[in-house]
Amino acid sequence: MDAQIPICQKYILSLEEASLYFHIGINRLRRLINQNRAADWVLWNQTRAQIKRVRFEKFIDSINTL
Repeated sequence: MDAQIPICQKYILSLEEASLYFHIGINRLRRLINQNRAADWVLWNQTRAQIKRVRFEKFIDSINTL
């Protein structure tokens, strides 16, 4: 069974998925993660960072510029 979950319904996004969903480049996402390593919207899977979609949406809503 190959069930695909749409990006808009996922809780955790890879950097590639987040880049597509938020229309932000992967390099810019990496810089945001490096600047906010302890942010509540970053989930670390050992050395790989993933983005919590809903919390990142709130973070984006709270800032004026990237």
